[in-house]
Amino acid sequence: MEEFQTTLKKNNYKKINFKVSKTQHLLIKGTINGVKGNFILDTGASNSCVGFESVEKFNLVAQKSKTKAAGAGAIGMFTQQSNDNKLQLGRWKNSEFQLVIFDLSHVNFALTQHKAKRVDGIIGADVLLQGKAIIDYYNHCLYLK
Repeated sequence: MEEFQTTLKKNNYKKINFKVSKTQHLLIKGTINGVKGNFILDTGASNSCVGFESVEKFNLVAQKSKTKAAGAGAIGMFTQQSNDNKLQLGRWKNSEFQLVIFDLSHVNFALTQHKAKRVDGIIGADVLLQGKAIIDYYNHCLYLK
């Protein structure tokens, strides 16, 4: 395993730890525009997103979007978007990060029903693809390049 981690480090991968929640979600800490937040790492989410209630928290500039969101049991949800944000997960950074903004209340309601912590948003496949992600489920580590 150490050889694997050494190879990733030599190839400029950054190691980011995550936790597994009571609901079996992968929880990752990160910052958007320098503000700390808690996120679900979701390989099935096409885009990274935050809830409407987090717009001020993360100093986002929300813009209209014609896209309707679907997922986590809800469809046709109104969205906004925010461009040119700074995302940092561990030592990995993206300084031109685009976010979808939508109603995450149904996600947080489901989490709190299972006595799990609320989240500020979701880190999706857009970040995982850009960072050429490798997820080590056994050791609870995400590697991004």
